[in-house]
Amino acid sequence: MEVVLFPSKTSVLVVGGGPVGLTLSALLSGYGVDHLLVEKRLTTSRHPKARGVSARSMEIFRRMGVEDSVRSAALPASQVFFYRGRDLVDPDFVRTGVAPRADGGAERTPSPGVICSQDALEPVLLRHATGLDASRVRFGTRLVCGAEDGRGGVEAILEETSTGSRHTVRADWVVGCDGAGSTVRAGAGITMEGPTGLGRYLSIRFEAPLGEVVADRASASYFLTAPGRGGFLAVDNDRQWIYQYPLPTDMPPSPDLSDHGYLADLVRTAAGVPGLDVTVHDTMTWRMDAQLAAAYRSSRFLLAGDAAHVIPPTGGHGMNTGIGDADNLAWKLAAVTGGCATDVLLDTYEAERRPTARQVIDISTDNARNRAGYRIDDELLLNAVYRSTAVVPATGQTPLATALDLTGGCRPGGRMPHLPLVGGPRGVTSTLDLVGPGFTLLTRTESPAWRQQAASTSQAGVPVAVRALNTGTQREADPGQWERLIGGTAPDAALLLRPDGHIAWRADGPAADLPAVLQSILAHR
Repeated sequence: MEVVLFPSKTSVLVVGGGPVGLTLSALLSGYGVDHLLVEKRLTTSRHPKARGVSARSMEIFRRMGVEDSVRSAALPASQVFFYRGRDLVDPDFVRTGVAPRADGGAERTPSPGVICSQDALEPVLLRHATGLDASRVRFGTRLVCGAEDGRGGVEAILEETSTGSRHTVRADWVVGCDGAGSTVRAGAGITMEGPTGLGRYLSIRFEAPLGEVVADRASASYFLTAPGRGGFLAVDNDRQWIYQYPLPTDMPPSPDLSDHGYLADLVRTAAGVPGLDVTVHDTMTWRMDAQLAAAYRSSRFLLAGDAAHVIPPTGGHGMNTGIGDADNLAWKLAAVTGGCATDVLLDTYEAERRPTARQVIDISTDNARNRAGYRIDDELLLNAVYRSTAVVPATGQTPLATALDLTGGCRPGGRMPHLPLVGGPRGVTSTLDLVGPGFTLLTRTESPAWRQQAASTSQAGVPVAVRALNTGTQREADPGQWERLIGGTAPDAALLLRPDGHIAWRADGPAADLPAVLQSILAHR
């Protein structure tokens, strides 16, 4: 039997190997952070669960270098439609696409979202994370308990689920990416706020030759209108499917999940195909909740994904909000563990991400009340705008009333807007491709003065890359984009971009003190 060795200590212990934990692990590896991810399951998810990967998540995957792999595992873009009908053979069906932009403006992202079910997404992320460092990812291992050791760290007890062998690992930080029933959250004493039981569902994964039935109406999701119940989710829009069957919310005895004949009849009735050949593969029941953690951090413990927020699936934003959590948290952990920042920087994680989750929960809950009318907004999470000490607001900038800026624009706290570029190096076709891996100072043209400022920050231990939109060969696809973005013609204006692609600071010229700004962002002294 192979002996599995565990480290005695690590900088970051990530608990949970779903999409959020795997994304966090890959990002931490990219930043060179020593960490260990543990997941109690032996393998990745067998059930599709979450399916929509939004534009913002795809932008994060683009930066990580896995966008193409995720896109290859997804449904074809030609099938990303949403069907509504009494059953799958309803002649009066309605089929709609992803909601268009309200302003009808220019392309906002080079990485539109996809439908990639969790059982297909997780293997892609696992391969990427283990490809960076396989020793940092341990499936078949659960967190038994963890407690602060009084020496600025956490003593965690881990157990191999197949053998029962236990190991003690000391971590500087523990991140709970372990879902709605989070062991990390419970151990940290953090409570959840908000309603539960908004709905109960039986999810049936089955195989049936429905591809020929829906050939003229192929969609990603099939919502059934009265008298139909529930809906179908396409895994491959051919033979592999999920049927979501609504259960009464007053918690009567659940259906007999071992009676595959009964389950197959539910599928046939919902599909409207009485003689359909159905093979049930597996089932799960789940409850729709709308909850938010009272805090995202308690001393050395942090929460991300469903451990921090449980978002109704009506809109497809739950997993994507968690992936955004990982992106926000990873660079901050890297700065703190690398000695570039004090741990006060980690408090900005909650300040930035919790309001975003709050608004997404509200939007998704409203969608749940209006199942017949809502549309999927692939670009919703592009609008997150952060307010914290890790952002320096522009002079005279009016704070937003919400965490999502639906008007777009370019402001500190917001995501760096996508501007198409041409003539640059291979793979650089957008301003988003100029971000990272550390801080980036973005200018319109090459600027020796800004390079001098950046050099002084590097000498102080905080590297900053200076990149220009317009170089010898690379240029804006649409001349004048930068001036329109900045809202002025100052030739030496610059944007300081954080590793997560959000704008930390905006300056009209290199007379500003970049080192002082970075010290404020990272240390808040």
